[in-house]
Amino acid sequence: MSHFGFVAPAFPSHYRALEAVAAVLIGRGHRATFFGRPDAASLLSDPGIGFEPVGADTHPPGTLAATLRRAAHPGGPLGLRRVIQDVAGATDMLCRTLPAALDRTGVDALVCDQMEAAGGLVAEAAGLPWVSVACALPVNREPGLPLPVMPWAWASDDQAARLYEGSSRVYDLLMGPHRRVIERHAAGFGLAPRGALHDCLSPYAQISQTVAAFDFPRRDLPAHFHHVGPLRHAGGAAPLDLDLAPGRPFVFASLGTLQGQRLNVFRRIATACRRRGAQLLLAHCGGLTPAQADALRVPDEVWVTDFAPQQAALARADAVVSHAGLNTVMDAFVAGTPILAMPIAFDQPGVAARVVQSGAGLKASPHLAMPTQIAARLGRLLDEPAFAGHARRLGDAVRAAGGAPRAADLIEAVAATARPVLADAA
Repeated sequence: MSHFGFVAPAFPSHYRALEAVAAVLIGRGHRATFFGRPDAASLLSDPGIGFEPVGADTHPPGTLAATLRRAAHPGGPLGLRRVIQDVAGATDMLCRTLPAALDRTGVDALVCDQMEAAGGLVAEAAGLPWVSVACALPVNREPGLPLPVMPWAWASDDQAARLYEGSSRVYDLLMGPHRRVIERHAAGFGLAPRGALHDCLSPYAQISQTVAAFDFPRRDLPAHFHHVGPLRHAGGAAPLDLDLAPGRPFVFASLGTLQGQRLNVFRRIATACRRRGAQLLLAHCGGLTPAQADALRVPDEVWVTDFAPQQAALARADAVVSHAGLNTVMDAFVAGTPILAMPIAFDQPGVAARVVQSGAGLKASPHLAMPTQIAARLGRLLDEPAFAGHARRLGDAVRAAGGAPRAADLIEAVAATARPVLADAA
């Protein structure tokens, strides 16, 4: 049996996805250990998964909460620069500390989140086989496609190509601090020059939580790229304990783990649902105070909770209002639930653009959309069955993709052979 190491940015959704894969591997008799800053241990819920803290000198216990707050609310240019510095600092810390930690723990292969360059750099330098996992939209670049963090729709004309190229240049300029860290450690490890996330991906296997039918048209994915769909724990979903009135539409709304403190956005969503005569369940993921949650509640009309059983809520909902987090969107497809995407940060603008392109939903600005506009777009989702039809079509593709067990198959194959696992041969 093998010992698999996991390297990922310390974000809850990324740890949850990779934890599901680790649980499958453990169930097959392997060992799994996550490597990260000490605070990241709190992001794991499975006691069978090991955790090896690293980097306490620069990332001591008690500092992760502030990092997550900055990521959720980057603010203006200075705030965005601080977030980029946090990303660069995490990569630098892992490149410094991972080699000794891997030697100390006897890891046989690495499973590396695409969003953390250190995993691929250290694995290549150590001569370990590794697998790259896209827990967010894939960072693989292609000419004629916008970066996943960009809100652009897909088009194939010259104007769109210029827009994609120009926005990529701006992004690369902003990511200069991260690029310099990658360049420095690649040189220090004796690796070929590189400077971005997409330069640090596995030559053995690359795994994505998406399905091909959801992404923009791609022509240049590597032969060892695998769409496996959402990485979820096995087991039945918790039930939705809610006394809903029959005959009235039901809307589920969540802005994810990091953005759940946006009271003003929740207020506008609640007002819009009341105007449409829809019942609403709001899940703020611990972002609101008890007083704020109470202010949103309306008996038998608006329910407010910290965490809801998302899969059960989506299965019952007639529409979902989401920050366009990839996890929520994939779960909505499985449930056949149309989506009103209100993207806030990270790859959410790119996910929202793909939701619209797929026909499974609409999007609105979380900053500018007023209740009237939100109500109008919810009305379309509730009244036009084509949106739910497109969501169900994508849900069929998600169910057939294989999920965490398929990802574990690919990881095992890489560890056993140290050779590329091709998509058409997997």
